[in-house]
Amino acid sequence: MPDALHLAIVVPVFNEAKNVPRLIERLDAVLGESGWEVIFVDDDSPDGTGDAARAMARRDPRVRVIQRIGRRGLSTACIEGMCATAAPIVAVMDGDLQHDETLLPRMFELLFDQPDLDLVIGSRFVEGGGTGEWDRDRVAKSALATRLAQHVIKADLSDPMSGFFMIRTAIVRQLVPSLSGIGFKILLDVMTASPRPLKFREMPYVFRTRDAGESKLDHVVALEYLIALYDRMFGRWVPVRFVLFAGVGAMGALVHLTILWLLYQALGADFLAAQIGATLVAMTFNFFLNNLLTYRDRRLRGTRQLIDGWVSFCVICSVGAIANVGVAAFLHGAQQGAWAVPALAGVAVGAVWNFALSSRFTWGRYGRRAAG
Repeated sequence: MPDALHLAIVVPVFNEAKNVPRLIERLDAVLGESGWEVIFVDDDSPDGTGDAARAMARRDPRVRVIQRIGRRGLSTACIEGMCATAAPIVAVMDGDLQHDETLLPRMFELLFDQPDLDLVIGSRFVEGGGTGEWDRDRVAKSALATRLAQHVIKADLSDPMSGFFMIRTAIVRQLVPSLSGIGFKILLDVMTASPRPLKFREMPYVFRTRDAGESKLDHVVALEYLIALYDRMFGRWVPVRFVLFAGVGAMGALVHLTILWLLYQALGADFLAAQIGATLVAMTFNFFLNNLLTYRDRRLRGTRQLIDGWVSFCVICSVGAIANVGVAAFLHGAQQGAWAVPALAGVAVGAVWNFALSSRFTWGRYGRRAAG
């Protein structure tokens, strides 16, 4: 490696305190004493990952730390890290030591020696690569996700799900306004956001077994992947966050009807009281599910934030219900008896109202405060 800063390695981390010093040691062994830096982007890990990285940074100026408060997500962490370096070439790799850091010098040489090459990708699915000790279930799920991604990317890339790659920093900066930042596969985001086909090379590596920390894969991560695919295919017409919000609203309607039946029919409560109770339960259901899924990147935490958020969400949705009824009643009168179209128009107006204002006032204010 040259003495001047030529390479940055961005490592998004969450609860990887034990792996931080081990990764730095491995990077030092393969990259030498100078010419590179490592940027740990920590999503405020409760296990002290940020503190562990800062402790290393006090002794080693090649180590940098970005600690994000109130923001979560692997893709957005990678974007912030890649934009924070002055190095002309940047790599992305996980902090769990499952990526093969010995590929980094060869990746760098390819980009350094071939000016027309845009990025180099570590691949598990080209000859010489592998998934290590994955079981058949995980291999099958990965194969399905890969096929879906290949349809979206429309490039002859064997491992579009790879989280291990190296790219020219200037390309990333050009693409940032177009990146969605959704999910955990930043490579998919980069490849689909580029207005021109990016020229790439794949290098084989064998995915290692994690021996410290715990896997971040869960059903929500899988859902985020599908959301990212939707965003790249249809997000320009209907924003993915609105689709999620509407989906949660549809489930909330079922919850409302279920509670209303239980209170009014099964328990014999007064209809008005049953309706109020069902409305509060449905609003609460919608609030917490939206907090978990729709606004996962701005998720409200702690008793104070959750109570404030729930109250503002209920107020906003109450006004939205009034707008729904008002628009429907107006159109129903104008159309002299037709009811389906006015009803749907009222629902649409209420949904847009609830989405716009809850994005701004329920989940937006804490997100801005954390970012600021």
